[in-house]
Amino acid sequence: MKIAIPVDNNSMETGICMSFGRTLWFLIYDTVTEEKNFINNSASASQGGAGIKAAQTLVDNKIEAALMPRCGQNAADVFNAANIKIYKTKNLVLNENIKAFLDGELPLLEEIHEGFHKHS
Repeated sequence: MKIAIPVDNNSMETGICMSFGRTLWFLIYDTVTEEKNFINNSASASQGGAGIKAAQTLVDNKIEAALMPRCGQNAADVFNAANIKIYKTKNLVLNENIKAFLDGELPLLEEIHEGFHKHS
């Protein structure tokens, strides 16, 4: 299973980014092979619609789950349309959240916010 996590840098020692659409990087992690791939979030510089564009990038990368602290409605709509589950991270420590996900300890993210539209 491929999961995606918004991160601050392209390193396994980085933290999880609080802003999904404006994160600079995503970690795509394969839970079977343990392959790690960092991809640049080109949507981070968008005037608007960053969450939608970022979510579509992850859909295009064929992820099956996303782990994050919070998510806006527009990005959540993209994930829902693609049948991608969104899980709430327990803190901002990357490796701890990957382990928690693998152990089935992360809850689904249920509190979706309206987004931060027109705030660039």
